[in-house]
Amino acid sequence: MGVFNRLFKIGQAEAHNIVDKLEDPIKLTEQGIRDLKKNLDESLQAFAEVKALAIRSKREINEYTNQAQNYEQKAMLILKKAQDGGIDASEADRLAGEALARKTDADNNSERTKADLQKLETNVKQLDSSIKGLKSKITHYENELKTLKARAKVSEATKKINKSMSGIDSGSTISMLEKMKDKVARDEELAEAYGEMSNENKSLDDELDSVLNESDVKASDALEEMKRKMNINK
Repeated sequence: MGVFNRLFKIGQAEAHNIVDKLEDPIKLTEQGIRDLKKNLDESLQAFAEVKALAIRSKREINEYTNQAQNYEQKAMLILKKAQDGGIDASEADRLAGEALARKTDADNNSERTKADLQKLETNVKQLDSSIKGLKSKITHYENELKTLKARAKVSEATKKINKSMSGIDSGSTISMLEKMKDKVARDEELAEAYGEMSNENKSLDDELDSVLNESDVKASDALEEMKRKMNINK
């Protein structure tokens, strides 16, 4: 069972390694931030359009209100004119009725536009809240990305240092040192061999002179030692 677990862990590690090679977390994060900024631009555009509709609705409400007041005033003036005898009563009633009907239409349009405006203002608040949240997320992710980049650099440098310290990456260096040691040892052995060969090739005269010189040195040393004991100075 332990063997299978180890094999599973090895396979899992290799799979993660493949994913790491295929998908760079930093690049994926940068792409995600770009996508969020694109969404933010689209949201800002929609926000501006909705606000423009709200502004237009407010203007229309004022216009409908003015229209209603105008038609009401005209109806009153016509009725008063009919009362003063300036116009036929039946004609005044007809015209006043038409004016009041227009006033009613203006009032209805005003109420309908007020309802639309209320919905638009709700949409404006929702979009405003979404935009603020999106901006906050982008700022947060950008800060996280800066931290991620810094951590990635530190971890990469630390990995290289630890890899070198652990000896994983020093195989070639050790191999070169061993080869150098072998070469130096061979050179030393070769030098020693040439030295022995040189001694073997000495002539008889060389050997005799060497022995005589050695004897003269020993005799001279013995004489100097005796003079020293007898306190005889040169």
